[in-house]
Amino acid sequence: MAANRARGQRAGLTRQAVLQAALQLVDGEGMKALSMRRLGAELGVEAMTVYHHVPNKSALLDGVIEQVVAEAVPPEFGAATWREDLSSYAYALVTALGAHPHAVPLLLSRPAMTPRNLRTMEAVVGMLHEAGFPLPRTLDILYSLTSFVVGHAAAQAGRVDGAGSIATVDPDAYPLLVGAARQAGENAADARFDFALHALLAGFEGELSDVPTVV
Repeated sequence: MAANRARGQRAGLTRQAVLQAALQLVDGEGMKALSMRRLGAELGVEAMTVYHHVPNKSALLDGVIEQVVAEAVPPEFGAATWREDLSSYAYALVTALGAHPHAVPLLLSRPAMTPRNLRTMEAVVGMLHEAGFPLPRTLDILYSLTSFVVGHAAAQAGRVDGAGSIATVDPDAYPLLVGAARQAGENAADARFDFALHALLAGFEGELSDVPTVV
């Protein structure tokens, strides 16, 4: 038994440990550094050993997304109001993405339908449906919210700050734009996130008020 394990798996190595090591590698050196061979070296095993825990590179990338998203899951959806739950999830997700900026492009490019991520989506959909949203609308809300959060995180990861750039252009040619950007201040990106999230949630709430009441 020990010989078989030596050929296939290192004692104590798990899928979770592999994915955590992969995320740490991405955090430290970016996506280009992530390969099965390099990951095996980081873990002290042969590259083939990694395949016992993640079958291919695609599954590894999905697993990296899973690790990031897992950091954003509130303890229990449905414990508060749907607006509070969605707000908490949005802030937790943007914080997690901010902690792993090199992983943000992955969330823009692949759905990562791992069982763990699907359970999170199921919980959000269930919470929203219980609050009264029609079942198809729950997915509209989930995707709208996550697209907004990931887009904001991508801009921050790329150090793209429209207001910061606008503040440096010619104020004589664009007085209103420059004035607005300068008045926004240093924390414009955070304030903009708060504003947009509030607007999204208010829009969702308006949608809920239009749902016919079933007698």
